[in-house]
Amino acid sequence: MQIQVGIIGASSFISQVSRVIQSFPTFLPIAREAASEREVAGAAEELGPEVEALVLSGALSSRAVKLNAALSVPTFYVPLNGAGLYKALFSAFRAGKLEGGISVDSLTKAMVMRTLKDLGLEGTPVYVYDGPAYASPEKMADYHRRLSEAGSCSMAFTGVEEVAERLGRLFVPCERIAHSDQDIIVSLERALLSTESRRNKESQIVVGMINVDDFGKLAMKRTSEHEVQKLKLDIHRMVLNYVELLDGYLTALGGDEYLFLTTRGIFERETGGYKTIPLAKDAYQSYGLSLSVGIGFGVSANDAGTNARSALRKAKEAGGNACFIIREDETLIGPLEMADPVQAILAPTDAALIKRAEEAGMTSAYLSRLLHHMARLGKYEYKVHELAELLNITVRSAHRLLLQWVDGGLVDIVGYEKMPKGRPRQIYRFAFLMGKSL
Repeated sequence: MQIQVGIIGASSFISQVSRVIQSFPTFLPIAREAASEREVAGAAEELGPEVEALVLSGALSSRAVKLNAALSVPTFYVPLNGAGLYKALFSAFRAGKLEGGISVDSLTKAMVMRTLKDLGLEGTPVYVYDGPAYASPEKMADYHRRLSEAGSCSMAFTGVEEVAERLGRLFVPCERIAHSDQDIIVSLERALLSTESRRNKESQIVVGMINVDDFGKLAMKRTSEHEVQKLKLDIHRMVLNYVELLDGYLTALGGDEYLFLTTRGIFERETGGYKTIPLAKDAYQSYGLSLSVGIGFGVSANDAGTNARSALRKAKEAGGNACFIIREDETLIGPLEMADPVQAILAPTDAALIKRAEEAGMTSAYLSRLLHHMARLGKYEYKVHELAELLNITVRSAHRLLLQWVDGGLVDIVGYEKMPKGRPRQIYRFAFLMGKSL
């Protein structure tokens, strides 16, 4: 089951967290918009019984919740740092709005001066709000207003949404200091580690299966059987070293396949939250070979092993050099980054969605190849001949499948490519790969 986490803040904050949280497949976010401290406290009390942790937009919101809401779940807020100011300053500088001084709240003077130095703006007059740590939005807005009216500052920079709204009504030029994605990631990781479900899952058994792609071809390139056996030993040693990092147990299933056991918490940390498999890069750099990896989670060792085998099959169907994860609820994650960088790691693909795709004639092999190709190239749209080449089928077969998938609601016709001669070529978009519901 997914871990429910509450996200409370302004719409812009919720939108940013909703994007970042896609790299945390364990989380199921429940969002509530709140424009003021009073609304934040009310939203927290409303969400408290439904979630295992709360993530708020800032220190003021966190203080309001602690003072006005009775909660039994851990609460975290996303801090602001120089990265957000850097982006806001750069935006204002590029628009030619830094002709005078600036006023800043929510950050320390050291953070502000360091950021100005990085941008080569050390000479800019700067005023940093040094009032109470939990000053009200009214007081901070009044601070910026007075500096603006006195002609001391041409631009205000604030980390509080309510302050930005007040300054807008007062016609004081301002830029919002937004949270960086990395700050959000750190807060989400802290929230994840605090949940009871997470602590229970830390010790859950994970089964992994590793297969060396085209090992037979590699062996044929060796000049003697002695060289083949040395290659096997080298691969075994490499895999053994990787599993040792996972504090896991390894067994060889044959010359080109291995099975390992570890725990979910260790595996998640070593893969950076289900993002990369460092072993694949080592295998490519050291021996010029690629790996197919399947990872299985399950409520029992048998379920985890079955899911690992299914995930390995999907990695092979994708053409190798891929890793997929199948969780205990049969949702699919992948492909993880291997030797070659991928553009995106897919969020969990619902088992019901996969089933519907297969009912519409999209086999598991075709789906695996599409998922793998999409993650590596960020490609969602294909012409018939491109799809035929990707799936290793004839153009005629690709035409037939596309018509079937259009009828099944998997694919949309989104345009035409004009040709010098003949009829225009249709362009097909695989909408469900873009996160749209089937």
